[in-house]
Amino acid sequence: MALTQRSWIDAANDSRCDFPLQNLPYGAYRHGNMVHLCVAIGDKALDLFRCAESGLFASLGAETIDACQSETLNALMTLGPSAWASLRSAIAGLLDAERADGTLRRRIEPHLQPLDALAMVMPVAIGDYTDFYASIHHATRVGKLFRPDNPLLPNYKYVPIGYHGRASSIVLSGQPVHRPSGQIRAGNAEPRFAPTSSLDFELEIGAFIGHGNLLGQPIPIGEAESHIFGLCLVNDWSARDMQAWEYQPLGPFLAKNFATSISPWIVPLAALAPYRVAIAPRPAGDPAPLPYLQSPSSGQDAFNVQLEVYLESSRMRAQRIAPVQISHSNLRDLYWSLRQLVAHHASNGCNLRPGDMLATGTISGPAPGSEGCLLELKSTGSPLLLPNDEQRVFLEDGDTVILRAFALSPGLPRIGFGECRATIDAAL
Repeated sequence: MALTQRSWIDAANDSRCDFPLQNLPYGAYRHGNMVHLCVAIGDKALDLFRCAESGLFASLGAETIDACQSETLNALMTLGPSAWASLRSAIAGLLDAERADGTLRRRIEPHLQPLDALAMVMPVAIGDYTDFYASIHHATRVGKLFRPDNPLLPNYKYVPIGYHGRASSIVLSGQPVHRPSGQIRAGNAEPRFAPTSSLDFELEIGAFIGHGNLLGQPIPIGEAESHIFGLCLVNDWSARDMQAWEYQPLGPFLAKNFATSISPWIVPLAALAPYRVAIAPRPAGDPAPLPYLQSPSSGQDAFNVQLEVYLESSRMRAQRIAPVQISHSNLRDLYWSLRQLVAHHASNGCNLRPGDMLATGTISGPAPGSEGCLLELKSTGSPLLLPNDEQRVFLEDGDTVILRAFALSPGLPRIGFGECRATIDAAL
């Protein structure tokens, strides 16, 4: 798709818009008593179910047409990159200012819905969820809190570290998150069961698996990205005091599985192709990845995607103070690339399936202000100061956390992810 193409939907041509013609992220919304798949374009959503029903996708195969009339994206994910590319091209043709004449536009207009009027729902039936630990800046800052002289464990620079999360508690942006309760131990006191007082956000990107692999059959790193359907924003909430007590010896459990929020839009990997960059270079002396993790892509393993975190307290809302940005980082700063995460996950023959989600883990940059969670700010020794003089060490009830992401380079359109937001409710 040409980077200069414009849509006949005017809002899509605004340089500040997240959803230009070059993006076309997938979502799902409630339509009466059904769920319809859609793509975002400007300030509208194009209903894929109704496009398929009305014959606008007649040039596509029957499997793709059927997948557009499913209630989740899983059927489309199963079809693989060729089908994804054909559908993406067909949708772009419907919305392109040069290719869609007046007669075609009149056929399409009834299938457009205002974005702000949609009740978005989970677009994927997520079978399995794996959370990685792919940011060395995050791992180093957190490690220093517990092991000042040796923050990284010996395996970090050899193995993409991850753990299996809980898919059933993944929720869509906008759904409140209740403060979880669990076992907490302070110092040498006996543990107690209480609401967490150390609730934290984690800024992450999620990669959705499209077509999978057979059990026992690894995915070569050169093929790994062909298994990724698209990316979304992820906030993998953490209860730090619960986590500190329970994580040894088997790792994260109840401190992590109470909620994971994701954005409603899945940005196709194809939309991010013009924003490919080299992943941050490994420091001198670091080991080279083992052969099965060595990419053939000649330094184009990362994406120049800017990441932002905003915080709004309940008092700020009452005072009509806008959410304040508290972090800014970039997806390119990961130590392990998305293709390495996929290849490693399947390297032992683990079968990935359509709709599985792999998250990066907290993404942080090297500079102050790029911390991807509040826990990292403990290393500065100062609490977070909000515009109305409130302070935060961890999140309080009524706080709203907003994640945003977008790819933006000179001469290229803005490819946005929308936002992932949630407000903290009191413990049940």
